[in-house]
Amino acid sequence: MTRNNQFIHESGETKRSDVWRGVARLALLLSVLTALVSGCVTPSPTPLTEKELTPFGSVKLRAGDVLVITFPGSPNLNTTQPVRRDGRIALPLVGELTAIGKTPGELEKEVLKLYEPQLVTKEVFVNLQSSAYPVFVSGAVVRPGKIMSDRPLSALEAIMEAGGFDLNRANMKGVVVVREEEGRLRHYVLNLKLVFDGKSKQLFYVRPSDIIFVPERRF
Repeated sequence: MTRNNQFIHESGETKRSDVWRGVARLALLLSVLTALVSGCVTPSPTPLTEKELTPFGSVKLRAGDVLVITFPGSPNLNTTQPVRRDGRIALPLVGELTAIGKTPGELEKEVLKLYEPQLVTKEVFVNLQSSAYPVFVSGAVVRPGKIMSDRPLSALEAIMEAGGFDLNRANMKGVVVVREEEGRLRHYVLNLKLVFDGKSKQLFYVRPSDIIFVPERRF
């Protein structure tokens, strides 16, 4: 096998592997959603932390994301970079760096370490300009299904994108967000009625492929 043919073969195997991992992940999440709908599962809530309440604060970078990298003391180094399909970005003077799978904060530290000897002002900011990702909304909403977002999205905003709560059925006090993280399922239980009524300003920000389930009220 020639080198080019070997590369094509390996690339094809990688793509197929990624597809199957995605299918398996979605199947797992949907199985949990089915259990929630049927009432067979009472999830143990995961405590909320600061990263869930910060836009893009806990989102790991994916291919296609667009990053804005800013050097306050050296504006000539400022750059806007898309994360390529191979998961890397190209930076002036230092070359390429793997971005995929890292949070903006983690990447920020790595960029600062690479440039630190050249910087007078030891500051670098990495901001996620855009990131198209799916979120699934189900249960007592007007238009359940998949929605796509290219900006930081809270759970309440995702529900509004799905047409809003079905006010005749929705239990806004017990909204469940199901998230697959490092091979484990986490369940976050949100009281969105407080936010919806203007009694709380705390917003829970979703991640790619989160499932938001709005249960029905029990009369």
